[in-house]
Amino acid sequence: MTAAHSAAPTTADQPEPLWRPGPERIEGARLTRFQSWAAERFGAPAAVPGDPAASYAVLHRWSVEESSTFWQAVTEWFDVRFATPYETVLADATMPGADWFPGATLNYAEHALRAAEDPARADTPALLHVDESHRPRPVTWAELRRQVGSLAAELRRLGVRPGDRVSGYLPNVPQAVVALLATAAVGGVWTSCAPDFGARSVLDRFRQVDPVVLFTVDGYRYGGREHDRADVVAELRRELTGLRAVVHIPLLGTPAPEGALEWDSLTAADTEPVYEHVPFDHPLWVLYSSGTTGLPKAIVQSQGGILVEHLKQLGLHCDLGPDDRFFWYTSTGWMMWNFLVSGLLTGTTVVLYDGSPGHPTIDAQWRVAERTGATLFGTSAAYVMACRKADVHPGRDLDLSRVGCVATTGSPLPPDGFRWIHDEVAEDMWIASVSGGTDVCSCFAGAVPTLPVHVGELQAPCLGTDLQSWDPQGEPLVDEVGELVVTNPMPSMPIRFWNDPDGSRYRESYFEMFPGVWRHGDWTTLTSRGTVVIHGRSDSTLNRQGVRMGSADIYEVVERLPEIRESLVIGVEQPDGGYWMPLFVHLTEGATLDDSLRDRVKRTIREHLSPRHVPDEIIEVKGVPHTLTGKRLEVPVKRLLQGADFDKAVNPGSVDDVELLRFYERLARQRLTS
Repeated sequence: MTAAHSAAPTTADQPEPLWRPGPERIEGARLTRFQSWAAERFGAPAAVPGDPAASYAVLHRWSVEESSTFWQAVTEWFDVRFATPYETVLADATMPGADWFPGATLNYAEHALRAAEDPARADTPALLHVDESHRPRPVTWAELRRQVGSLAAELRRLGVRPGDRVSGYLPNVPQAVVALLATAAVGGVWTSCAPDFGARSVLDRFRQVDPVVLFTVDGYRYGGREHDRADVVAELRRELTGLRAVVHIPLLGTPAPEGALEWDSLTAADTEPVYEHVPFDHPLWVLYSSGTTGLPKAIVQSQGGILVEHLKQLGLHCDLGPDDRFFWYTSTGWMMWNFLVSGLLTGTTVVLYDGSPGHPTIDAQWRVAERTGATLFGTSAAYVMACRKADVHPGRDLDLSRVGCVATTGSPLPPDGFRWIHDEVAEDMWIASVSGGTDVCSCFAGAVPTLPVHVGELQAPCLGTDLQSWDPQGEPLVDEVGELVVTNPMPSMPIRFWNDPDGSRYRESYFEMFPGVWRHGDWTTLTSRGTVVIHGRSDSTLNRQGVRMGSADIYEVVERLPEIRESLVIGVEQPDGGYWMPLFVHLTEGATLDDSLRDRVKRTIREHLSPRHVPDEIIEVKGVPHTLTGKRLEVPVKRLLQGADFDKAVNPGSVDDVELLRFYERLARQRLTS
């Protein structure tokens, strides 16, 4: 596979990183202490004196070559409580179907609430809830534990048993966290959607798993307005025929509809939580793929797999502990909400922001980070770039002195985004661009507190993850673009998809191209110095004259131009063997797509990327369509432009603005008839 010019700098182009952790930060990192302890206790390689990169490289190699020993070390380092002991760490390493910690029983919620057992911490915040008023409201560890105990007892009284599904149509509020933990405590299976999802989108998800309980709000507040959801809730109650109970949470202050239970009455008791100790691979929750071209995949992950993966990811890679405050802008319809809640596993205070990312002004997320004293602030790459375009100056205008790490995901953070955070937030800032997926509810590559940060690059593959870049023949590549694959099992990989009894849909999703190896569907480069570059989805790759390029590379250079708010590039194989590559641009207010701007766009791509990838046409659009979690809809647009019927190309319930997609349908029709 020939590598196109990448957005990432080469060692020759930029030998010096943008940022290096100082000696004190390296010495104090939990990852450093873990490596020293694992070297003594489990024979892991000791750190290389004075060389953090070599230290991490040998630790990572050990973590994938001695995978069972590594994961045993993780469970002991974090003192995982097994109610019954495991027989072995990994009985079967086959993918799919890896068998982790057989014989063991445990409970995720018990670990999430463990800090409440410490009398010194009981009255400190477990959660900080923030709405658009930006006034943090604490929920203490003791209060969180009490509410979970009360609600878990009520769920049992309602007949919820291990394996039953419990659903939430809820915003990012403390009640959602309580409901998830109470569900896990009784061994139920949690699943959630955000209340900005319409009824069809919710039913496409919840009907697959047939929940027995539905937690729901009467509405939510967003962008300075109240949004009533009573009609949607009524439709959910009619259509979800397996419901035994509906619990009403009156965020807008309305009375409970007939037949619904009151949240306050279910969480009023002073009850000790009782934890159902379930097998390691017992389902914890169901997450959903974006579902842009059909029903979303209902992805099932396990109590034990999520527990140990998130302890590793949050405790070692994100370096979170009891003195931290963890804020990630997310909603309950995105896996990052589940990941955020798992901050509780490390004793961290979790910040829940329920509101618009840009209300009342675009710097809203930075203001939440300031008001809550966040130490790790996570957001989307798109938000960072929007702040850059809007000339926001968070470091100058706000006190962000407690923020030690700014992390981004959702799409690759462009090089200009790295530079903007460094210049406009703080020069001594750990910038963690991370990449993973709903499929594993974790990261394949990203944050490492002991490593330098290079512009446009993720710091390294994560521990326990044998991340590689492969060519079509399955040969590993270095410093070349290839398919992102994972060659060893991770504990948080799905145990199955719901309603996929023979596992065929699961296998087709990840293991069809390279049997026994997880193919994620991203183009990636592993550099010779151990960093990682993500180029975008491999199923929407731009292939001009045999040269492949990820769409993210195009977006990074095009969206530097001040006139372009956002863009969408599509490569369309034609029936006659030709290849059409249009670039759709959403302009900033007052900008005009004239010949001058078209020429600058083409020149920018030609000079910074590749003359082969200059678009055939540049077309102005009213907006770029996204999934409900904010990802650009490249594959559905490509299918429309290839002439697919609208209903077969896209699931309207998974899209933020269906009318934006109608433009591409009309364009395809015009091209076919011209």
